[in-house]
Amino acid sequence: MTNSNDRAYWLRTMQRIADPVLNALTKEQLKQKMPVESSGADRDDYTHLEAFGRLICGMAPWLEHGPQAGEEGELRDTYAALIRQGITVATDPESPDYMNFTDGGQPIVDAAFLAHAIVRAPDALFNKLSSTAKRNLVKALKQTRTRKPVFSNWLLFSAMIETALFICGESWDRMRVDYALKQHEQWYLGDGVYGDGPSYRADYYNSFVIQPMLVDIIRLVYDQEADWEILKPPILERAKRFATIQEKSISPEGTFPVIGRSITYRMGAFQHLAQMALQHNLDVSLHPAQVRCALTIVMKRMIEAKGTFDQQGWLTIGFCGHQPGMGEGYISTGSLYLCATVFLPLGLPEDDDFWQDERAWTAKKAWSGQDISIDSAY
Repeated sequence: MTNSNDRAYWLRTMQRIADPVLNALTKEQLKQKMPVESSGADRDDYTHLEAFGRLICGMAPWLEHGPQAGEEGELRDTYAALIRQGITVATDPESPDYMNFTDGGQPIVDAAFLAHAIVRAPDALFNKLSSTAKRNLVKALKQTRTRKPVFSNWLLFSAMIETALFICGESWDRMRVDYALKQHEQWYLGDGVYGDGPSYRADYYNSFVIQPMLVDIIRLVYDQEADWEILKPPILERAKRFATIQEKSISPEGTFPVIGRSITYRMGAFQHLAQMALQHNLDVSLHPAQVRCALTIVMKRMIEAKGTFDQQGWLTIGFCGHQPGMGEGYISTGSLYLCATVFLPLGLPEDDDFWQDERAWTAKKAWSGQDISIDSAY
């Protein structure tokens, strides 16, 4: 039986997060209306592209593959049109809400999430743009080539931008993609986990950035080079293992360890698990419905915490409510919208196993005394 209540909750929550950003941007009032909460300096130079790119990165599969008819179909059409208008505004140099693709180091990060949205929804978010908007978007993405990525997960930002250009039929730089793929192969540590640069860091960047981008890049470009084709199977198998680790980290109560940088991205910590559910690449030990139930309880604990939104509906800095002391200097209001990547499975149809029935997740089963299968390393 379809669990329509969970899907409805996911949709309502996505709308609640998205509406302030999209309503302001489509009226060319985002810079005017969006608050910039941050302990760092000059974050208002970057925060608007952060908010928009990260938000639509999570909404993209629903825009591309969601229902074509019915009430949800109408809702999807409405949001797709709003986001295309947002892209038009954000990349128009004459707009007051034209976004920063060139100044400082940060634009390569923010443009990559926008590019990832295009990769996830090329028809809804690129093909249906006006010819002028297409030209402006391509120009904006190419402008980031003047930014030098840090020797870390940032290499994937350059690679994602080039991958988006590739699927849009534009000229693209294979070297930037090759460098990111080969370097992350060097940084693979074992048991489904990559280092963020030469060293391991105990945080959620394998899910915030590394594995979701690696998987989507290799899926789209693997057949462009023989050595990339060799990389595809292990990347996907490692991704499957890391998703299993992520699912097991969710407690019976829907909590998870508060460790590492950028913890204020909230349920964006499970972007990778959400993506593996979307792409039907979960390990056989995980039923898709148990992943939905685990992600739903995490979502509820975080979104419904007092102070998560300000009085105008914008996200506030925090992990479980408003906790501004948990935000690093590079965190601002726009950064927080990476939490929207948890919504990736909305791209699955309502009759997919992900949306069927109620199932306990691993920790809930284990801590209630149920017998579960033994975990083993990849």
